[in-house]
Amino acid sequence: MPTIGFLHTSPVHVPTFTALLAELAPEWQAIHQVDEPLLAEARQNGPDAPDILMQLQSHLTQLKEAGASQIVCTCSTIGGIAEKQGEALDLPIHRVDRPMAAQAVALGPILLVAALESTLAPTSALLADEAARQNRALQVDTLACTEAWAFFEAGDPAGYHHAIANAIRTQLDHSATVPAAILLAQASMAGAANLLADLGIPVLSSPRSCVLAVTSP
Repeated sequence: MPTIGFLHTSPVHVPTFTALLAELAPEWQAIHQVDEPLLAEARQNGPDAPDILMQLQSHLTQLKEAGASQIVCTCSTIGGIAEKQGEALDLPIHRVDRPMAAQAVALGPILLVAALESTLAPTSALLADEAARQNRALQVDTLACTEAWAFFEAGDPAGYHHAIANAIRTQLDHSATVPAAILLAQASMAGAANLLADLGIPVLSSPRSCVLAVTSP
């Protein structure tokens, strides 16, 4: 049975991706590894700090040794660094947000939304990379709804998702332009998409699109 190894920086992602895999690709099994302090360290020292890289390499190696034939890093802050380790490990390593970013670039002007400031730079770089791959012009506005993060840290997903949705609505109300897509940069933000269904604008989140991309033949 093919196996995906998931590297998370929050345990909330374990049931999300387990359920998605069971729904979309039941022939695959999952191995999960969670390192919560890794995100805090990456926010403080930068995702490319030497100690972060050493810890990443250790986690990825452990997932490979446990039988993973593919690995997904579900943290957008460190996903780009993780993705670059694939060649050294001789294993496909995916950042959770790349399929979503490819979709967003194809749609047109993007509102990039993050609940952590540390996510904006790596996700913006990812969008630029995808725009170059697709040979498309890139137009991105950013929104950091950092007040929402306190709800996540308090274990209040409903409050977290409502705070994100409210911040997006406020941004759109005060913007002179309408984006072609709203991109929720972090996997934990996916639940906010359901609260914005009435906007008539595609609201893209990463968990489902990543699982579909990784498990597709």
